[in-house]
Amino acid sequence: MKEPIINTRRDFIKKSAIAAAAFTIVPRFVLGKGYLAPSDHLTKGIVGVGGMGRNHIPYGGTKVVAICDVDKNHLHEVAGMLNNGAKTMSDYRELIQMPEVDIVHVATPPHWHGIIAADAARAGKDIWCEKPMTHTIGEGKRLMEAVQQHGRIFRLNTWFRFEDNFYGMGTTVKPIKKLVESGMLGWPLTVTVGRHTGFDWKFYWVGKTNLPAMPVPPELDYETWLGPAPYKPYHPHRVHQTFRGYWDYDGGGLSDMGQHYLDPVQYFLGKDNTSPISVEIDAPQQNMDAVGTWRKITYTYADGCKIILDGEGTVDNVPYIEGPKGKLYPGFKSDIPDLERKLSEFPDPEPQVTDFIDAVKTRKKFALNEENGYRSCTIINMGLVALRLGRSLKFDPVKQEFIDDEGANRLIFPPLRGPWTI
Repeated sequence: MKEPIINTRRDFIKKSAIAAAAFTIVPRFVLGKGYLAPSDHLTKGIVGVGGMGRNHIPYGGTKVVAICDVDKNHLHEVAGMLNNGAKTMSDYRELIQMPEVDIVHVATPPHWHGIIAADAARAGKDIWCEKPMTHTIGEGKRLMEAVQQHGRIFRLNTWFRFEDNFYGMGTTVKPIKKLVESGMLGWPLTVTVGRHTGFDWKFYWVGKTNLPAMPVPPELDYETWLGPAPYKPYHPHRVHQTFRGYWDYDGGGLSDMGQHYLDPVQYFLGKDNTSPISVEIDAPQQNMDAVGTWRKITYTYADGCKIILDGEGTVDNVPYIEGPKGKLYPGFKSDIPDLERKLSEFPDPEPQVTDFIDAVKTRKKFALNEENGYRSCTIINMGLVALRLGRSLKFDPVKQEFIDDEGANRLIFPPLRGPWTI
């Protein structure tokens, strides 16, 4: 039977309007706090669109309604890419106060992560934050407290604890977690993270010393780019793609890749609620301004588990995980006979909430959140403090401070340049 013909222009307009309404993106604020539009779509604003922030644009289930950057060229380029009327601005404080923004994506250099994300939480926004979570241990604690106090959903932008091939291991983290929980490797365990186990520490992220002062380009608000960081004369190597080489803004390859590499280790070792009790370093003396390289960093937990970071790739033929009963090598190879069959007899790890949009809608804590993200970021920041000071350190994972080392504790929460606070 043929479909009935639409007889009048009025019927056509009426039916078209109904169909269009089904696909309209209505921001959450239109319906009131706690309610989603019938389209189930969320809106977002992105702070920092010069590099990594552009990768935050296409995530499904959301629409970009605002972008913020202190470089006018970045704003112009991304506004042209979006071509959707998204609002542009240079002050993140304007973006986080926009009622039509549901989620704030923080994709700035790390020295801004904590401040912007904490302010977004206080403004009632959910947060998707780039790694590393924060630039210091103290900022991480303040951010965690702000997210929890204001009942926000937080996601850190690394995903290896719950999906994707985990670098040189040739598998996702799930079977590694299952193997550790099975007890077949024994306890305590030592995990070695370096070139020979499939993890590159990117030592090209080093700074330059004695940079000459240069004119600030007209498109860049350098004062705001620095923000809470100490004032240093402008040089292009300090900003944009090469900022990772300077202590004021980041921490080289350890800071860049640390949460990608070490958050899954924290997860499969079952250390989401604690921290190492010591960090030992083997490294050249670091410059006060420019990040350098290191040979080896060793973290030890109270139960004897260790994480060894092999910076120069000098340790060959080493297992990724070694325990008193067995070893696991890259490619998920092991000295345990018939490993896969034996492993199949054990239960899978507990399920995780791995869809951030669903977490926002249901208000369920995301798999990598402000709590476990803070702990894995603390591993990184412990190492950065030890490197900057040039000495090994003891740490209290309950008080979350260094033991008998005033200099190290001052770097837990160094002063922020006014007027910035967290």
